[in-house]
Amino acid sequence: MTERAEAASNFIKTIVSEDLKAGRTKEVVTRFPPEPNGYLHIGHARSIVLNFGIADEFGGRTNLRFDDTNPVKEDVEYVRSIQEDVKWLGYEWDGLFFASDYFEEMYDRAVLLIKKGLAYVDDSSADDIREMRGTLTEPGRESPYRNRSIEENLDLFARMRAGEFGNGEKVLRAKIDMKSPNINMRDPVIYRISHAHHHNTGDKWCIYPMYAYAHPLEDAIEGVTHSLCTLEFEDQRPFYDWVIRECEMPHVSRQYEFGRLNLTNAVMSKRKLKLLVDEKVVDGWDDPRMPTISGLRRRGFTPKSIRDFIEATGISRSSGAVDARMLDHYIREDLKLTAPRTMAVLEPLKVVITNYPEGEIEWLEAENNSENPDMGARRIPFSREIYIERDDFMETPPPKYHRLYPGNEVRLKHAYFIKCEEVVKDAEGNVTELRCTYDPETKSGSGFTGRKVKGTIHWVEATRAVPAEFRLYEPLIYDEEGEVDADAEADVAGSLEAEGERLAGAAGADKSFLRRINPNSLVSMHGFVEPDMQDVEASAKFQFFRHGYFNVDPKASTPGRPVFNRIVSLKSSFEV
Repeated sequence: MTERAEAASNFIKTIVSEDLKAGRTKEVVTRFPPEPNGYLHIGHARSIVLNFGIADEFGGRTNLRFDDTNPVKEDVEYVRSIQEDVKWLGYEWDGLFFASDYFEEMYDRAVLLIKKGLAYVDDSSADDIREMRGTLTEPGRESPYRNRSIEENLDLFARMRAGEFGNGEKVLRAKIDMKSPNINMRDPVIYRISHAHHHNTGDKWCIYPMYAYAHPLEDAIEGVTHSLCTLEFEDQRPFYDWVIRECEMPHVSRQYEFGRLNLTNAVMSKRKLKLLVDEKVVDGWDDPRMPTISGLRRRGFTPKSIRDFIEATGISRSSGAVDARMLDHYIREDLKLTAPRTMAVLEPLKVVITNYPEGEIEWLEAENNSENPDMGARRIPFSREIYIERDDFMETPPPKYHRLYPGNEVRLKHAYFIKCEEVVKDAEGNVTELRCTYDPETKSGSGFTGRKVKGTIHWVEATRAVPAEFRLYEPLIYDEEGEVDADAEADVAGSLEAEGERLAGAAGADKSFLRRINPNSLVSMHGFVEPDMQDVEASAKFQFFRHGYFNVDPKASTPGRPVFNRIVSLKSSFEV
């Protein structure tokens, strides 16, 4: 872990430590509880690192639990992807659970609430429930169905389960206080009817618990000691405690809130990420432009770089956007001593060295990482014909331009000095080839000190070069604050009307969002790499001289035709 990561604050760690010292907690039990309605993104990584890290540090346990209470949005594909992401980040769960594992107990606890006079079946529409709920400044009003008898509520709830009613005809609401200053306590919906196939329970159920009701029960059933969630759930905590208390759960879990991680120039809404996938704006959930963990993995980020980044951002009570360049810093730190350094030409310009013998191949030695001698060296071919970067030549250069131009001399990395003697152009005046001469006395590593040149450029020998594609990325959107995850609002409210409000505003917001997509978020270039890269393994990582760190795309590469994703450029103005 870096010095910055070690110094980052984590108030949750302090709470857990004090609970253990005071005897309030015997064994720390945490959980990571994603809803399987999309792929995990970098924001979820904070919760993963926090929950697993806290349990590991204090010798406790962490469960991976899927909050699968909404079959309409969930899929087994997401279940598999989430497990893969957690493992890839370096964590192993102690228990694998689903909210749907507890549906029977949740139903029984709801029946208990009805018997205690604390829940009732409501026939009101979602619009009516929303209107009755009141506002943040005005109290709500009671439903006309609020005073149904216990017997009637038990009968109706049983018939809801039996499938006698259609979607939206009835809901079960907690009976708390319609005048509460906390809008979450104004008789929230805890069950709704949904005749939908569930990925885990099939067609056994047609009523499903709302997230805000199910979540505290899941924590209590599993014996979770510290239920860690983001700040938008803070106002929900009284209802969380109410559910555990009134449902008479043997174990009492405690909820603690921390600030959500947002990233500048990143889409952090699962709904919008899904829209990008559905509209084919991106190449699936693992597109390297996506802030999903699978997208970051495919682009070339490492588990360590993400964990160090999360640790360095700290855990606090405030939310805010973290500069995306900070994440780039940690992947550079992880790769600078481990990634082989090699040469690649992204926009090739052919160079013919006229005084080099025709048909001759010379093998030169090049270190694999100048900062890590233990990585050894490789042999690279050199001949009469090479490729250089097109932007390493200018016919009429500006002042202080130290690369190649007519009459100028530069060093070829690991090779010789060459001097541009002639420029070859096509009929339209485009430069197609350079004719140069080399000085055989200037071979790298030979000890030559006769003269110096100011410029060094990279190159690839032409006859054995391997064709390759290079994919360069920019943010999908340019937004200093990033696109925050507004989807949590429906989960927090835990009600049908909140979900309805979210969906009602989705179309217009999404249309506007798609217009903001950066058209240059992906630029594909075709050039060459050194010959030993022909059969490079998927997800192998390299530093290409001057271009940055690249990853072999595990999906797009084929034998003999590698595709490289640029993970990050070599340098940044960001300071950690």
